[in-house]
Amino acid sequence: MKTAIVTDSTAYLPAHKMQELDIRMIPLTVTIDGNTYDEEIDISATDFYDKVRGDGPLPKTSQPPIGKFVELFESLKGTYDAVISIHLSSGISGTYAGAGQAGDMVDGIDVYPFDSEISCYMQGFYVLRAAEMAQQGETPDAIMQELAEMKTTMRAYFMADDLTHLQRGGRLNGAQAFIGGLLQVKPLLHFKDKIIVPFEKIRTRKKAMKRIADMLAEDAAHMPLEAAIIHANRPEDAAIWQETLSAELPEVQFTISHFGPVIGTHLGEGAMGLGWVKRKAQGAS
Repeated sequence: MKTAIVTDSTAYLPAHKMQELDIRMIPLTVTIDGNTYDEEIDISATDFYDKVRGDGPLPKTSQPPIGKFVELFESLKGTYDAVISIHLSSGISGTYAGAGQAGDMVDGIDVYPFDSEISCYMQGFYVLRAAEMAQQGETPDAIMQELAEMKTTMRAYFMADDLTHLQRGGRLNGAQAFIGGLLQVKPLLHFKDKIIVPFEKIRTRKKAMKRIADMLAEDAAHMPLEAAIIHANRPEDAAIWQETLSAELPEVQFTISHFGPVIGTHLGEGAMGLGWVKRKAQGAS
């Protein structure tokens, strides 16, 4: 049985990884000043932050049309028996639902939609694991079971320089407690029950980054981990953080990724995140 792996652009996976593991990607779009771009295709993260810097209107983001999924799934049948389609949290986007609806519309191939309940490179961890298993000939059921098990150890925390973008875009819930002191705090955020909610209120960026690193260290003491540092147009900060964390936690496998245009619209430039998941044991099927 051959299984294709599909994701959307908010996994922000490097092009060489997608090519190497035969991963298909459907982009979400961002509209700036009336111009619509497919993220990761028509506009890079760096160009996006250059375009939206300042006090202009918040860009608009859109999920892929169902027709894009139908077209892709139709093109895969015949070559593949099944598709596992892995997407950003259904609590902040209809992309996962769209993939499921498209799967119901296409005969001749079984489509397994998977709600990552998260986004960015944490979503990418699911995609990479699924693609590796698909290349090894694992069944769709085995891959879906592995993804469900990954969910039990998946963690991610992030911070925005302020909450303005999230509030204006309607992507933050439970923020009322922070409204009075936005300038004085660097709130840590996370996904809970598929939506973005505050995790803790912390006074400075430095303390917020240390708090996240401490939580990573706690989990790293109990299991082998792979982790991703994610930045919104702050590559130098991400590289320094990786160097520091790697020295403190040499057993953790780190990578650096970014908040692209769609997620960056809601977090704003300067946001930083760190996420991790239990690493698959060497030699495990």
